[in-house]
Amino acid sequence: METWVLITVAAAFLQNVRSAMQKHLKGVMGTTGATFVRFGFGLPFAFLYLFVLWRVAGHPLPVPNGTFFLWAVIGGLAQIAATFLLVHLFSFRNFAVGTAYSRTEPAQAALFGLIFLGERASEGTLVAIAISVVGVMLISVARTTLSPRSLVTSVFSRTAGIGLLSGTFFGLSAVSYRSASLALAPSLPAPDYMMQASFTLGFVILLQTVVMLIWIAAREPAELKRIGAAWKPAFVVGFVGASASFGWFMAMTLQQAAIVKVVAQVEMLFTFASSFFIFREWINRLELVGCLLIVLGVVTLILL
Repeated sequence: METWVLITVAAAFLQNVRSAMQKHLKGVMGTTGATFVRFGFGLPFAFLYLFVLWRVAGHPLPVPNGTFFLWAVIGGLAQIAATFLLVHLFSFRNFAVGTAYSRTEPAQAALFGLIFLGERASEGTLVAIAISVVGVMLISVARTTLSPRSLVTSVFSRTAGIGLLSGTFFGLSAVSYRSASLALAPSLPAPDYMMQASFTLGFVILLQTVVMLIWIAAREPAELKRIGAAWKPAFVVGFVGASASFGWFMAMTLQQAAIVKVVAQVEMLFTFASSFFIFREWINRLELVGCLLIVLGVVTLILL
């Protein structure tokens, strides 16, 4: 099995752990604070990984250029926007439909990859993307009351639009991160996916931390006290989150973002495994079909 596949599966597992811990933090702080923890407390670990690669493992530091800064800034801001829209969906009663549309990220990443990088997806890849996206969307709406009429209506709802826009920003951020990381390669003696990914992660997470700190200080200053009071679990979230992001960045340096995002859908399988084995929550038929479609999509991608 290729290296990027193993890295992606590991990153998906870590992201599932991080998400579960962030839900716990929402009990002691607001949504903005729980979102900030992902970046602010992950920053020290992102810099630690970069330092270890540079000073301990002896990997040379890349020299950033204008192309790197452009794509890194676009990716960092797009990810913040995507996360904000996804969190905003929870204020709607039928947020499940919007969440499903946000999961069109792999398909949109494929489109952005074609537009900005000229990366063409093969027919097999497009089939795998379609299968996995349908699987995730089935899971997202599995516990809602659906009928042909409600399904058609939901497609044109405000919730669906917000979800689709969230998926757009997630897809844009993924392609931007790949573009930024690849832009560092010419400044190195030889391509070094670990250093390229680590350097990109360090810059992006620093940018996101500064932007979110400014936002919180200006709009929700009381949130800073709640974040400080929960620094111990927040530090763990930061470690897991930074580790997951390092995995994503490495995988997307090695492989097209759209393809990585298809395999990344296995995060849903980890989520259901946790629900079933830890919380003893039963899975209904639609959710089971969705899980099987995700597996089929990933297997199709790897075999073709």
